[in-house]
Amino acid sequence: MTVTEAPPASPAPAGTGPVPRKQPVRRKLVPYWLLLPGILWLLVFFALPLVYQASTSVQTGSLEEGFEVTWHFQTYWDALSEYYPQFLRSVLYAGTATILCLLLGYPLAYLIAFKAGRWRNLLLVLVIAPFFTSFLIRTLAWKTILADGGPVVDVLNTIGFLDVTGWLGMTEGNRVLATPLAVVTGLTYNFLPFMILPLYTSLERIDPRLHEAAGDLYAKPSTVFRKVTFPLSMPGVVSGTLLTFIPASGDYVNAELLGSTDTRMVGNVIQSQFLRVLDYPTAAALSFILMAVVLIMVTVYIRRAGTEDLV
Repeated sequence: MTVTEAPPASPAPAGTGPVPRKQPVRRKLVPYWLLLPGILWLLVFFALPLVYQASTSVQTGSLEEGFEVTWHFQTYWDALSEYYPQFLRSVLYAGTATILCLLLGYPLAYLIAFKAGRWRNLLLVLVIAPFFTSFLIRTLAWKTILADGGPVVDVLNTIGFLDVTGWLGMTEGNRVLATPLAVVTGLTYNFLPFMILPLYTSLERIDPRLHEAAGDLYAKPSTVFRKVTFPLSMPGVVSGTLLTFIPASGDYVNAELLGSTDTRMVGNVIQSQFLRVLDYPTAAALSFILMAVVLIMVTVYIRRAGTEDLV
């Protein structure tokens, strides 16, 4: 019995392979449908308010007579020339608080990332624990802590700390409340978690074997930190400084509760113009000037930092 072999299949003509199935139009639209809620949210709660505030900033009139768009751009120059001290003060206070947050937050983030061990989760919970309390209550607590005649002020007087801060113009006499030091202290405390969490995330990604390799090459611990750890943690440094400086520059609660009329920031001026003076065009113009100043500073800072994760 013989088995007849099947004749070999003839090769298919060139260009007549299997026709690929076209992707359904509905499947192509899925990514856009997923983006739609976020886009609508940004349009309703970000873009439209910006457009409304932009139109408000070029209006003239009063609350009794009504406001009308007259394209009065002179409002911007008048607001900036009158309230430029508050702008400079906001940048100075926010910048000082950001530097203090970096100096305080980096060692803590380093400890949690590399040295905490089984206590890591507990320390992270302690970092974010202040968020469970109202921002206003936390600031009022500092008003009690820094009260005149309290134990904190007595200790600072004893060690001569207030003499140094007085020479720097941060305090007046033997008190801390209603001084720039109190405002900067409140800003530093309230925004410190915004610095620690990005730093921890960036440090936690660093491979510990890089430290071991640097040690095998006889690098000192200071050299390892300067050449390995800090450069690799730069994305966290940039993110933390931005998350701290941007909200701190527009904050008005700390200056209102812990400061005085001599420590008012631009946020206090905007709040007063909107709710007390009822000068809506000036308030809107100040808001746009603050946003433009912060945007320019952030852009220059990111460009100079040169981190690939953010640029």
